[in-house]
Amino acid sequence: MAYKTWFADETNNTKGAFVRQQNHFTTPFGMAAGELPVEAGRYRLIWSAACPWATRQMIVRSLLGLEKVLSVGLVDPIRPAKEYSDWSFSLDPEGVDPVLKVHYLSELYLAANPEYKGRFTVPAIVDIPSGKVVNNDYFNLTYYWETVWRGFHKPGAPDLFPEELRQDIMALNDTIFHEVNNGVYKAGFARSQDAYEAAYATVFKRLDWLDGRLSTGRYLFGNSITDSDIRLWVSLARFDAAYYNAFRVNRNRLADFPNLWAYARDLYQIPAFGENTHFDHIKAHYHVCCDPGNVFGLTPKGPDAAAWKTPHGREKLAAIR
Repeated sequence: MAYKTWFADETNNTKGAFVRQQNHFTTPFGMAAGELPVEAGRYRLIWSAACPWATRQMIVRSLLGLEKVLSVGLVDPIRPAKEYSDWSFSLDPEGVDPVLKVHYLSELYLAANPEYKGRFTVPAIVDIPSGKVVNNDYFNLTYYWETVWRGFHKPGAPDLFPEELRQDIMALNDTIFHEVNNGVYKAGFARSQDAYEAAYATVFKRLDWLDGRLSTGRYLFGNSITDSDIRLWVSLARFDAAYYNAFRVNRNRLADFPNLWAYARDLYQIPAFGENTHFDHIKAHYHVCCDPGNVFGLTPKGPDAAAWKTPHGREKLAAIR
């Protein structure tokens, strides 16, 4: 199988530490002049089931009931063998997205900016009429679905970003991003022993702290799921299947954290989480495309996904609060 690793396409500083590229298309959704108009059916969310940033958009889309107003296109978890990192629509008939009529994500980026020089990343929001990427701001996208898209939420949709908790949620999200979501990448893509060990230590210090926090509450902010739970969960879902081996964050597995593991199973058993989690895509991408040492492109068989469906007991925490 021809494939492309993207390890070499990222940036590292002079000390060998991983530096993630900045997002290029960051115009927010809203009603003000210069913002992206909030319109049903106008946009298509391009996602990879391997990518944590993209998967959390799908979870929020499902929880809030935005399926009828926001279409989706799924890319292959194995990157195509090209001179630069790209994503392909090879899972679709004839390798073409059925709505946007393109073979590669790069076509949508270059339609928006022919001079674009960064990586072609998911999630990407595409304006269907023009066929151009208009937003790839993975950090803020869920906030838009939760707020300015509220008019399209289904009846009874959860409030994932309650106004009284927004400052606390945003502060915790920032910590989760730097020390867990991106922290595992800092370990996996480090190019010096010191940079790797610093990232490794940070990841596990924060996971230990989160395991303690979740010993007294069902979710990160009590008995209701918030945006923070979604952001943490997408990294937990990939931990044992990908990060533990491919990124060498191997002090212990997720399954060795009593509270984090039960919490992760609790969330997985909610359809919006479980139905948007594809362990085959996760393992294929991280082990084939993110591990330059895997020269034969082998994908691990385990761990057994059936464990995610076992009882978690987290409902008892909600009952006693």
